[in-house]
Amino acid sequence: MPAVLWEKSDGVGSITLNRPEAMNTFNTELAAELNDAFRTMESDDAVRAVVLSGAGKHFSTGIDLREYLTKERHEIRDFLSLMNLHNHTLAAMTKPVIASVQGYALANGTGLALACDFVVASEDAVFGTTAVNVGLICLEPGYQLGRWIGEKRALQYVLTGDLIPASKGKELGFVYAVTEKEKLEENSLALAARLASKSRLSVRTGKRGFAAMSGLPVERAVEAGGELFAALACSEDGREGVEAFLAKRPAVFRGK
Repeated sequence: MPAVLWEKSDGVGSITLNRPEAMNTFNTELAAELNDAFRTMESDDAVRAVVLSGAGKHFSTGIDLREYLTKERHEIRDFLSLMNLHNHTLAAMTKPVIASVQGYALANGTGLALACDFVVASEDAVFGTTAVNVGLICLEPGYQLGRWIGEKRALQYVLTGDLIPASKGKELGFVYAVTEKEKLEENSLALAARLASKSRLSVRTGKRGFAAMSGLPVERAVEAGGELFAALACSEDGREGVEAFLAKRPAVFRGK
């Protein structure tokens, strides 16, 4: 069986981590196939939004430690680079990605979920930067956590390995919505459908704009954002959206 499954329907792409017997841990196959799936969704014009989920009881409990122990010292760096490859792909994607999380999302699983644009979590979902408990440390997942809740607070979780229930994640701000486990898929797909209905040009500009403005001084950030907004305002979609709003009719977006 493939380590990652994917399909598309009505503008929404679905990617599923498919190692439930191993709690969807990252091995070589899953890491490579996951990155390929993200790249496929990004390049497919029919896909407007993406939902990422895990088969079985858990989203992902991190890197496959058994495979890690098979690596010689000279192989470790390349192995770990592959485990983190999805971060680069997600950061470059112009389509919104929703992590649909149930059960455990630990270590690299937390990092993966928080590299997405939205996290929809079931009531039983638990997050954690837990590598410290096995003599390692969650730097990349901790970095992703820090983007949501601040560096010092994230460092505390990285150093303690404390678990974060979904309700606490919503309170901290990295969980977008908490839902009943039975409605997790339904609610995740509903959010994806809502995002897919937006102008793809607006969504793309939003994602690129936030990335371009990140870390800049206020003056440069405002200037960079203004240039992108001006280009969007000159687009067909920008004019169509405003005209439709004023005419009180549904907008027809063409991505132009």
